[in-house]
Amino acid sequence: MLMKKEKILTIDDDPDILDVLHLTLSEYYDVLQANNGKAALQSVQQHIPDLIICDYMMPLMNGLEFSKTLKKDLLLRHIPIIMLTGKGEVHDRINGIEAGADDYMVKPFAPDELLARIKMILRRTIRSLDANPLTHLPGNTSIMEELQSNIDSGKPFAVGYADLDKFKVYNDKYGFEKGDEVIREMARILIKHVRTDAHPNAFVGHIGGDDFVFITEEHLIDEICQKIIDEFDQRTPSFYNDADIKTGFIIGQDRQGHEQKFGMLSVSICIVSNTTQKITHVAQIGEIGAELKKYAKGIDKSVFVRNKRKA
Repeated sequence: MLMKKEKILTIDDDPDILDVLHLTLSEYYDVLQANNGKAALQSVQQHIPDLIICDYMMPLMNGLEFSKTLKKDLLLRHIPIIMLTGKGEVHDRINGIEAGADDYMVKPFAPDELLARIKMILRRTIRSLDANPLTHLPGNTSIMEELQSNIDSGKPFAVGYADLDKFKVYNDKYGFEKGDEVIREMARILIKHVRTDAHPNAFVGHIGGDDFVFITEEHLIDEICQKIIDEFDQRTPSFYNDADIKTGFIIGQDRQGHEQKFGMLSVSICIVSNTTQKITHVAQIGEIGAELKKYAKGIDKSVFVRNKRKA
């Protein structure tokens, strides 16, 4: 069986440089091309490359602007960038690194050296990236560390567990590709509201499948949850074909294999806060969340519920 090649996006306004990069890389990688930063951003969102080689000086959007814009997107910021330039000045290298570039090479470059640097960066990225492969949000190791850090701080915090209702039935009807699109959209909605409406350092992680977790300040989380629910419900019809939108349901099998009608996708969010009861360990948060999830799943619409019981 053939190994899947990593994808590398090359960005340069000089077609000769793009040709040289293609000749250098195409034997080992799938090579994508763009001739300016704006076109490159569209390509990144569509193809999600494993690594980007970007020219320093370009029209429409230069390499620094491209790198800064990419690194603002939490779903894409993990992608390593090698900056190429015809300039060798120290301040250009510093600017590139400050903009988020992971490495820097001066043109003309030695093909063997470029290939060696690509291999090194890809190995380092794979090894260090604790992320869900679908959304590239922080995975379980980072989630556990973040939860423990909040417990250790002793400060008020709230944890939101979000997962999709009727998702298995949707996956069975529409297929995994459409299901993955829904999960990625859910990730974007969470990032948008948790990161925008809360402190910039608020945390969003992806446990796996259609399960997410986010951590923010206690006094903000109710409003954030409502905004997440409102936007998800607004987006839900776009996940379905016209016939299913018209009927308002799809036919699927329940967990016992019985055929029945299922309504549209919805999201359940369970809030665990250390302001209502003392949280002393990470497992306690999971236990409370699991109890709340059973209750939330019994409500046939998007909803958020929280632990109000005192210890």
